[in-house]
Amino acid sequence: MAERAGIQKRWFLCIILLVVLSLILYVTNQYKFPQSFPNHKAQNFDVTMLTRAKHPDIEPGIMFVETSDTLIPSELTMCAIESATLVNSRKQVYYFIKEFTGNISALEQTQFKGLHLLSSIHNITLLPLDLDDLFYGTPLFDWYKQIDPENEKYWIHVLSDACRIALLWKYGGIYLDTDIISLKPLDFINFICEQSYNYANGAALGFSRNHPFIKESMFEYVDKYIGGKWGQQGPDLITRMLKKWCETQEINDFVNKTCKGVTFYPKDWFYPIPYSSWRSYFENDKWEENDSVEDLFSKTRGVHIWNFLSNGNTRYIKDTQSYMEYFFKNYCPRTYETLQQ
Repeated sequence: MAERAGIQKRWFLCIILLVVLSLILYVTNQYKFPQSFPNHKAQNFDVTMLTRAKHPDIEPGIMFVETSDTLIPSELTMCAIESATLVNSRKQVYYFIKEFTGNISALEQTQFKGLHLLSSIHNITLLPLDLDDLFYGTPLFDWYKQIDPENEKYWIHVLSDACRIALLWKYGGIYLDTDIISLKPLDFINFICEQSYNYANGAALGFSRNHPFIKESMFEYVDKYIGGKWGQQGPDLITRMLKKWCETQEINDFVNKTCKGVTFYPKDWFYPIPYSSWRSYFENDKWEENDSVEDLFSKTRGVHIWNFLSNGNTRYIKDTQSYMEYFFKNYCPRTYETLQQ
């Protein structure tokens, strides 16, 4: 009997030990975000996790991001943001700036005239871009804390790629690159736009808050991160995710259609001129005073100017009769007035 009682006691202790270990593992997994994401489908991170800083209590808007160290936006950035406010006059536009403290009055008027001009527009809000705060509670947080920007070839660009999906995840709305000049108003729907045949781009994205497409995109960003490969975290990421989402390698079949609640717009919406022909935006004598460029871009919601290639060409467009001058003159008139002759 004594031997039998001893065996029962040992079994009882083993069961207690297993229960305790199970509880420890459960608590650890619940409150410590994993360092890697080997089986992210099983992850169920808390989508309502509070962030450390106060976020704007707002309805979804149109969002722009500045991930460089500047507080002096380029002429193209100014036009992109002003044009979005002009053609979407009933929507709020948000400009997240990494170096901005949130206090516009602390910035000297003459030196930082661009930000002061933007802040004077009735439907724009300038906001600090707190990266720790933005990525906190998402799959991007550990990636951001572990990465060394000094070793990244395209740091500003991959950081921007991460910010756009994190912003869409936390706020919802529309994200636009700062080299997209808006020509027509945009609706709040879930959308991606074709760049070229069977290829998407993430320069213009619209998604509701906490959308599963964006959730999976954040995991994919981390799992397939290759910082030295141009486009891997940007258009390549969006293309890969859309193929997974629609369960096809031929996403071109879904152009101008909706796939599981996500609309895939044709390239005319934001990329009417391909990156290989970016110079055509700046060519002289493309229109006359009595002519209209509107017919040529009648299907376009916003023109993507391919700033990675065209950087610096915007400054001297006055009196050139280029497409760029037309866009500036008609869609961002206040910025146009600041351009050099």
